[in-house]
Amino acid sequence: MKIQKSYTATDVHVAGEPYRIIKDGPLIHYKSIQELNEKFSLAYEEEIKFLLNEPRGFAGLMGCLVVPPFKSEADAAVIFFDHNGTIPMQHGGVAAVITALLECGQLKAKSSGEYRIETFSGVIGVAAAMKDDEVKLVKLKNEPCHVVQTNVPVSYLDLKTEVSLVQADHLYAIFDKAELPFEIKMEDLPVINQWGQKAIEALEGKYAFSRVILMDHSQKNEGKIKTVTFRPDCYIVRSPGFGTLAACCSYLIENGDIPADSPIENESIFNGKLTAELSAQFEAGYEFSFSARGFITGMQTYVLDPADPLFAGFLLK
Repeated sequence: MKIQKSYTATDVHVAGEPYRIIKDGPLIHYKSIQELNEKFSLAYEEEIKFLLNEPRGFAGLMGCLVVPPFKSEADAAVIFFDHNGTIPMQHGGVAAVITALLECGQLKAKSSGEYRIETFSGVIGVAAAMKDDEVKLVKLKNEPCHVVQTNVPVSYLDLKTEVSLVQADHLYAIFDKAELPFEIKMEDLPVINQWGQKAIEALEGKYAFSRVILMDHSQKNEGKIKTVTFRPDCYIVRSPGFGTLAACCSYLIENGDIPADSPIENESIFNGKLTAELSAQFEAGYEFSFSARGFITGMQTYVLDPADPLFAGFLLK
């Protein structure tokens, strides 16, 4: 076997969503994280396919490139990316990166537990609680999100319902599960997938949505909701979702369904859990503080043989 390329990566999952973290790549010149972000998709085009596509990755895998910080107040800088290129901000990615850097000893633990991660969207404050050299809990805040529209009628084939739109890291279309004859659980995954495809088709061409959420808030009085989130390609997001949780909390608070000072736990169909609590309310919307935990799942060296017929990999969605 001849090795044309090799990359060492640390894999971390946060509430079920996987992240592949690398700290090396093509040697290109850049003076700021904005310049690196601009050059990334072209300079790292082969690396994106190599690290995220099958057979080494899959359609739901996210990437994080960690580099030294550009700003003196930051502890590290990160570029987030998926199969299509860079992403300005990934809250789960921040939790994954701080977990990997601290647990692998690449970032010295601070007695304050407070760290700052530089991203394309700015410098993000993050708190990491450590015990016995493990990161037990990560806390961070989101950008303000706001409710755009509520109770908009939707009619498509046999789907007759209402949708609410909330702007967070994406524009989320939220549907209420109350009247649907299935539960958000693995056993009902086939019918959930069918519903998701129908909901996406109902919204296409009418709203510039980026995610569709099916929310079960029957236990909201106990501080719990359950959701499943779809991308526009019908792929189910593996995490309960920082953005999903922020969007759902904003909707529930705005609708008077939960008190503003009540923490909410969101559980995904895969039983991953995230917790959010309102930290500030502005005219522009709501800001939440999230609690999550990352787990290192592996450290691998990925190699590329030039004779490999699947040089660029492939994706099944």
